[in-house]
Parts: sequence; structure tokens; C-alpha cells
Amino acid sequence: MKISPTRASRLALTGLLLAGVAMPAIGQQDKPESLLPPGFDQPAPTPAPVPAPSRPAEAVAPPPVVAAPLPDDLAIGNVADLGNAQEAAPAPIDLSQYELPDYARHSLARVGAFAAGNAAFPADAFGAADGRVLGTLLRRLNAPIASRWASIVLRRALMSPLDTPSHINGADFAAERAWVLLRMGEATAARAVVNDVDTDNYTTLLYQVAMQAGLATGDPAAFCPIADDGAAIIHQRGWALAQAMCKGLAGKPSEAGQLLGAARQGTSASDIDNLLAEKVLGTGAQGRRAVTIEWAGVTRLTAWRWGLATATGVEVPAELYATAGPQVRYWQALSPSIAPAARAQAAELAATSGVFSNAGLVDLYGEIDADSEANGPEAGIARDLRTAYTDGDVGGRVKAIQGLWDEATTPRTQYARLILTARAASWIPASSNVSVPDRLIASMLSAGYDGPAMEWRGAVKSGSEGWALLALADPATSPVSYGDFEGYRGAASPRKAQMLLAGLAGLGRLSPSDAQRGAQAADVRIGGANAWTSAIDAAGRRGDPGMVALLAAVGMQAPNWDYVTPEALFHIVAAMRAAGMGNYARMIAIEAVTRTA
Repeated sequence: MKISPTRASRLALTGLLLAGVAMPAIGQQDKPESLLPPGFDQPAPTPAPVPAPSRPAEAVAPPPVVAAPLPDDLAIGNVADLGNAQEAAPAPIDLSQYELPDYARHSLARVGAFAAGNAAFPADAFGAADGRVLGTLLRRLNAPIASRWASIVLRRALMSPLDTPSHINGADFAAERAWVLLRMGEATAARAVVNDVDTDNYTTLLYQVAMQAGLATGDPAAFCPIADDGAAIIHQRGWALAQAMCKGLAGKPSEAGQLLGAARQGTSASDIDNLLAEKVLGTGAQGRRAVTIEWAGVTRLTAWRWGLATATGVEVPAELYATAGPQVRYWQALSPSIAPAARAQAAELAATSGVFSNAGLVDLYGEIDADSEANGPEAGIARDLRTAYTDGDVGGRVKAIQGLWDEATTPRTQYARLILTARAASWIPASSNVSVPDRLIASMLSAGYDGPAMEWRGAVKSGSEGWALLALADPATSPVSYGDFEGYRGAASPRKAQMLLAGLAGLGRLSPSDAQRGAQAADVRIGGANAWTSAIDAAGRRGDPGMVALLAAVGMQAPNWDYVTPEALFHIVAAMRAAGMGNYARMIAIEAVTRTA
């Protein structure tokens, strides 16, 4: 039987979900500010085709629909922590008193939000994908993912106003997307998606994700429009406590106290979850409850504990962050309730996962620098960053930038400092006399400043790290000579050479014969195929940018670049280029070389 390319790609993706095929990254992973420099997010040139997979996918049945509620204890973790409770029928909601006119209601046919400074993905970014397949992919995605730039692409795709696919409820599709965004650390983006659904359209899953979004943004008042209906559907202590908190915030301490007493029955008087809820309750009008929070004996940080502590100005002990996923540090970085100096370190980490931009980091350290009472290491970093921008001598600015780099002691913090100094690096005039051109170029490109970086082409040596990064950054389609690649391969580590080969081949910068020869020399099996490669290649050919972004994340669901294979990088870069996301394809390839040892 002959299978059409579109049907073959769907079958390949279904096979990926059900047949247990290993992911390349594992076996073989208000409105958010723009994370991009001016002019970066412009329409891409006409895409080139992606190499076809070497064998067709096998036909398998579509996956079953599986309910995925959040954990009962509101723990912070990945999708693997989800329980198995089934979806309950939503209780009727009385809107007779506050009925919205038709023009003010949100349709479930298209849900999402626009991010300032970023063009939204097209509404049909996932093409004709089945909602059951998308829901399963989203639910199984472990986040955060390895690549900063792949994370930025995925955030944009999941946040954008998207058409609801077939075989999934629009509210559930929004919930699945928001839950991934929360696991990525994108708290404000997740809340924006949740808020685009009218409360009378909420499903059980969306109630649960909405509570998580309120906690991740440190805003328990977000529960109040949905607390009563959520409590009627989901019989968990968190919802009963939410009702009590909302009565307290509404200035009804007597009713709040009764609800609180009922909710805390059967628990210890010193239970920290109850105490945090009582502290929130007491902040409302006429609230007269003085609650002291003691963290002694608390061994785990949950979303509930982080969100309510942040909302009430209670500092979370630093050691508890180690008991939660890295996304909680990113929530911390985004929280305006926390002092700039207290979230600076978290903000640098968030930047490496695409949650914080270069501009956001510079603004944050600017606030610290403007505080006359600031002291400690964060104040010193702020002063050095000011010097990197304002010193009248180019040498002095370069020295300040280099000093910021040299303070970093781990691969992740080293990359964070490249992002922090990106704009300052872009202001250094290109010169062969500068002692650290490769790192200046890497710094600029970490935040997408490819224009200033390309001015350094004449100041770097062929075969150097700077040459390799600029070869990937070049928006032109002119080919790279095989001899230049060989020169780099002879000087770089084997893994860096593999990543460069995969990036150049995926971008079409090597001729087919040179790509094949380089793949053999660097031991990169770019011709291999499995269900994942078939699916992402097909999504690229169809021009479905949302599906490419999601499958790229599937291929990069790993804690760092050590687990991302060059073969996966090749397919990700090629598919993004084919789907019209050439700028992101180049940045991901550059990041791979920069962050690989």
C-alpha cells in the first residue's frame, strides 16, 4: 500500500509515542519580554528542503486519550509526577449575575497570548496534527530542556494563539501547553495561556494547571475566581485552603476562619502548608492573624510552599531549592516580589534556559547598581558590568568583560556570563589586536547579536572557534570549504567537531559530498533514521513550525548538552531551516558548539 508523506509522518510520530523508540538526546532532549535583539525575529528566507528519511514509518494505531491531573500534594516536578485520577465532570457554574456579552468571550477554537516584541507563531503552527498525539507529546516532555534557543522557540510556539486541533478540548490543550511552560520555568507565559480561557470553560485539568500557574507567579489571589468551583470538582486540601484564603483576601475573616478550620482537620497544628495559607488569609482586609513560619523540619519544597511564601514575603531557605526542579529557580528569577540581589543568581541560570534575556539581566544588575545599600558579590558584578559598558578605554571594557567571564566556575554559569555580557561585547570594535575574539563572538551570539558578530570575520583565524561560530552565524548561503572544516576538526575536540559538522550540514552550508565526507571523518551518522527523525523531518518539509519546535524539544530533553547527539542536532537544525526558522536553526547550531566541551 502506498502511504502519503503526510500520513507517513503522522504514523511515524504515533510510532514514536507507542513503540518505545529512544529519544536521540537520551539514547543515541502582564507579557513576557522579548528575548531577542532588535530585528532578529524577522521572516526567514525561503527554506531549503530537509533530507528525506531513509525508510518509511510503520503504521500503528493512534494513542489512547489519557487523563493527566497534577499531583495531589502540589509537588514541584516533571510530568512523570502526574497521578492517575480521571477527569470529573465540571460542576455547573452560575453566571447569571455576571454573564459576559458574546463579543467579550474567548473561543476555545483558538487559545493563546501574544508576547511583547515577538511575532506569534501562525495559528496552524501544528498543522493537521491529532490533538491526542500532541497531548501525549506535551505530557511526556521532560523540561527544562538542554538548549536555550530551542527553549525560546518552544515557549513562543506554546504561548502563541493556536487553533485547537482535533480530538482534544480547547481548554485541555491550553492546560497541556501551560503545564509544559511551567515545567520550563516560564511562569508568566503559562499564566497568560491559562488566562485566555474563560472560567466557565475550565476542565479539571485546567483548574489544576491554573492553580500551579498562580503558585508559580506567587499570586494566590489568582485562585479566587475559580476557588469555589475548583473545590467542588477537585476534593483536595489545596482547594479547600484556597477557598479560605480567598475569603480572607476578600475581607471576610470570620468565614475564612471557618473554612480554614475545616480544611486543616486531621493535620498537625504546625503543618507548614496550613500555616502559609493562614498567613495569606491574614493579609486581607480586617485580617488579624499573626503567623510565624518556621522551616525547621521541612525537607521538600513544593509549588504550594514556594508560591505562598513568596506571596507573603517569607524567604525560602536556599538549601530547599535543591529539593525542587530547576524551574523553581526560574520562577524565583521572574518574581518581582523578590529583591533584585536575591534573584540575580537565579536570573543568570534562567538565562541559560531561555527564560531570561540579556536585556533582562542587564536591567536587573542595573537595579542592584542603583541601590546605594547593595553589597556582596552581586553589587561587585553590577559594578563590573557598568565598567564593561561605560569605560572610555576599549581595553578597560574588554578587561571588565573578561573578568565577569573568569568569575564563573561551572559550564552553566560560564554560558550565563556570556549572555550577561552579550550587548557589551557587541559594542567592542572588531580588531585583530583583541586577545579574546572567540569569546567575544560567542558572547554576542549567545543573545542573537549576529550582525555585530559578523563584523569580526576579518579578525579571526581560519579553523579557530571564532571562525566556526561565524561560519554557522552567517545568514548567507555560500558554502563552507571542506578544508576550513578540516582545519577546525584538527584543532578542536572531537565532539565540538561533530557538532560543527552537524550544524553546517543541517544549514546546508556544506555540499552533499563534503557533508558525507565530513560525517565519516567526524563519525556523525546523519543518515540514520528512526520514528523521531522521520517525524521531525516530515514536520520540517510540511512547514509546521510548532510541531518542529515541539519535536526539537523532545530530541533535547536532557539536563545539558552532554546528552544531545550530533545526529539529533542535524535533524533539528535542518527541520527548523525547512520550516522557515532559519535564524533559530543557526542559533541552536552555534549554541551546540559553544556549550560543548
